[in-house]
Amino acid sequence: MSLHAENQWVVGIGYRQPHYAQVIAEHPALAFLEVHSENFFAPGGAAQQVLRNAREHYPISLHGVGLALGSAVGIDERHLDSLVTLANDIEPVRVSDHLCFARAPLTSDDVIHGSDLLPPAFTQQSLDIFSNNIDRVQHRLQRPILIENISSYVRWTDSTFTEPEFLNLLCEHTGCKLLVDVNNVMVNALNDAQTHASPVAATCAWLDAIAPRHVAEMHLAGYCETGKWVIDDHGSCVHAPVWAAYAHAVKCFGAIPTCIEWDTNVPPLTTLLDEVALATAVVRNALTPVREFEHA
Repeated sequence: MSLHAENQWVVGIGYRQPHYAQVIAEHPALAFLEVHSENFFAPGGAAQQVLRNAREHYPISLHGVGLALGSAVGIDERHLDSLVTLANDIEPVRVSDHLCFARAPLTSDDVIHGSDLLPPAFTQQSLDIFSNNIDRVQHRLQRPILIENISSYVRWTDSTFTEPEFLNLLCEHTGCKLLVDVNNVMVNALNDAQTHASPVAATCAWLDAIAPRHVAEMHLAGYCETGKWVIDDHGSCVHAPVWAAYAHAVKCFGAIPTCIEWDTNVPPLTTLLDEVALATAVVRNALTPVREFEHA
């Protein structure tokens, strides 16, 4: 697979408030802008106008954090209504959310949202819950939704599938697609004592287990090393091990749209554009055929 001239830009950025004006004024070469859906649910107002202005210059990808698709109590219908309204208005190139749960019953009459991306057990019961909720969302959106693997700091002991097996089955059951976050896979590998000696190899093995036909987007970001834990904080440049794994991912999946995420300690736009340039170079190098020359 090669990067054709009409598809030379496959890398976009997370569109954050400090860069709104500069991106619109300078129009840097980006494949798309990705925003957190929930930040634009309120009808009208300045936020909606910012997104419409951006939509005039770039494709928009809507990336949500609140659907809680693995919640046994189901989908928050008001949240889904807002997402459907936003998607109909903006006409995004992709809509995504996470492989997580967050909603649970507080009382018999009240459901609370944990305000976090909580990891599910990879069981048949979880697969059924996710499948039912994703079917509901896709029916309302009238499009496939992308599901992102998450970084997690606990592991359920009753899982009967590996995470890649679970994701592949979810796509087969629902027709959804995957948003493969390479950084999240690396963070989990770094935090796993069993793979700590070879986190890049563990991440590449995870990527190899994903069916390429399911993958529609990838994420790259920075992580923070605290000593005991590696935290997915989206607050720094992409680390070298993640770049190595991303090169492998490109060989697995091809020139898939890729987003540079940066959500804390947001730097100048030029820093993000440097990361975009690095990602673009990785894609080109990974997809350049290796030629063998015979010596005379």
